[in-house]
Amino acid sequence: MSKRARSLLPALALAWLLAAPEARASAPGTYGMGSRAGALSGAVTADAADFSGCFYNPAGLVSAPGLELSLGYVYADNRLRINGKDNDVADVHGLMAGIVAPGKILSLPFAFGIATYIPDDGLSRIRALRQETPRWELYNDRPTILFLSVHLAVRPLPWLEIGGGLAFLAATRGRFGIRGEADVLHPYDSQLSHEVDADLTSIRYPIAGARVKLGRLGYLGVAYRGQTKLDLSLQANLEGIVDFAGVDVPLRYTLETRTLDAFQPQQVVLGLSFQAVPRLRANFDLGWVNWSAYESPTPRTSAHLEAEPPPGVGVELPEDPKPVVIVPPAFEDRFVPRLGVEYVLAFGAERRVSGRPPAKAVEIPLRAGYAYERSPVPPQEGPTNFVDADRHTISLGAGLVLNAPFSVLRGALRLDTHVALSVLPERITQKASPADFVGDYRADGTMIAGGATLTASF
Repeated sequence: MSKRARSLLPALALAWLLAAPEARASAPGTYGMGSRAGALSGAVTADAADFSGCFYNPAGLVSAPGLELSLGYVYADNRLRINGKDNDVADVHGLMAGIVAPGKILSLPFAFGIATYIPDDGLSRIRALRQETPRWELYNDRPTILFLSVHLAVRPLPWLEIGGGLAFLAATRGRFGIRGEADVLHPYDSQLSHEVDADLTSIRYPIAGARVKLGRLGYLGVAYRGQTKLDLSLQANLEGIVDFAGVDVPLRYTLETRTLDAFQPQQVVLGLSFQAVPRLRANFDLGWVNWSAYESPTPRTSAHLEAEPPPGVGVELPEDPKPVVIVPPAFEDRFVPRLGVEYVLAFGAERRVSGRPPAKAVEIPLRAGYAYERSPVPPQEGPTNFVDADRHTISLGAGLVLNAPFSVLRGALRLDTHVALSVLPERITQKASPADFVGDYRADGTMIAGGATLTASF
């Protein structure tokens, strides 16, 4: 490493710490897992028999008609504003993929499923902000961390399906250190070495569910997703000698910071899928979200500076920074309703399809959905500025299904597409204190998401 590069390391290290690197969380909960579920606004707790069941309700995996391979892409354009100015909430985009493999053990039907979301702009990023800094709390740090889910489902009775497994999120821990001698008057003569150690680890949380067949009426489903959060930490050590006009001063600076990010509250969702009318499915979900357990993402930082000046040289060191007094977020639990409707148009001659009753050669599913998510964030009258607003989501989608299209593919080839518009109406925040340095503000925005998923069923 050149002397010039080494001389810049202290400044780069401090810039890294003060800039507070960026981080996000999994996308399926915000934008949906797969285009079919996205077109139905996530109302599939009782109607998810493809790879999306790995997120919504793993019990439905056992109803997959055969081995399924899915690959898709999602893109979300976030335009969230504070006082009419875009708050630079990052767009979200990445790959979604999954496998469902059904079978039997003796006479017991079972299925194995795996699903993943892979952001195409990095696996894990971190951002830690002061609690006074206005930001869209539930979208700024949630949507783009690697997500993986693995599940097993069984059908112990003809009318009962049960499934469960684990989901994984990526987390980051890091440490870096700088040692050597720094020449204040001649920085290019400094002799410094550095060491960086970063780990991409994972955290796990459970997802489980059940489906009950209601005869010809359809299905009743219930699902549980456990609470999780990313515990992110960074340690820094700067140790060496500062040469100031021929006077060597040994110096040591240590810093530790810890923050919580990507908090996902535990959820219980009850779903009903009405399937009594041929080619029509009407779904309704009602979810309880435990937002009251939300923990503040405000970083907890400690720093300490030591110096050993020669005798007779007076050096006054700054005091260690005082710990931040963290204000509890006091979020509130919410109920989230979701509606989804699917109607299938069918054309062509009837064909025998692997794992399914005979079906027309070509099917075109038409889908629509709606979801309402009331904001769990209380009025921000004090020092905190967790910006949020109610969210209304309207979704549309369509598919193209080719049944038994090839001799080697006796199942189906399906292409699903969707688009979703989320509107967040204006919410006005008025501070209790006229002296608040942020002051009153208004927040609103729109989110446009879309994607496509290709599935081959064998």
